[in-house]
Amino acid sequence: MGALFVKPKPKVHQQTKTTQPKLLPLKQPKDSRIKKTRAAKKIQALWRGFLVRQTLLAAALNVWVIQCWWRSILHRQVLKRRLAMLRIYVIEEEAAVRLQAWVRMWNCRRYFNQICNQICNTLCVVQSAENSFAFKNDDILQVQYEVVSRQPEFHIEILSI
Repeated sequence: MGALFVKPKPKVHQQTKTTQPKLLPLKQPKDSRIKKTRAAKKIQALWRGFLVRQTLLAAALNVWVIQCWWRSILHRQVLKRRLAMLRIYVIEEEAAVRLQAWVRMWNCRRYFNQICNQICNTLCVVQSAENSFAFKNDDILQVQYEVVSRQPEFHIEILSI
């Protein structure tokens, strides 16, 4: 049994030669150079993509500012046109209202003159035998007719409508 467990003998320190560290050769293997080149190309591509994206973003922001400015100009022009159309509409509407008022006034005056002429003709026919008819015209819209006779007096006043 004792033979199974053998203790190892301690090693004696031997003095070894001091050697200089190995220097890397100037030429690296092709495999590592290819990896480094690919990594450099990848970094350059990412950087170029970043620069392109930044340039496009700046251009897009500039375009957006110009579009906002142009839309505001168009909006102001539309508002000016709308205001001009509204002014024209108001002027036309006022002109139509005035014209209608003048036509209504003209119709009222014509009707008034017809009534006055009918009354005058009627009174002239009624009073022609007596020759005592007199009328007084104070205003074009307010006419007073008087009948002067031995009979009871007859007064007509037509005021403006």
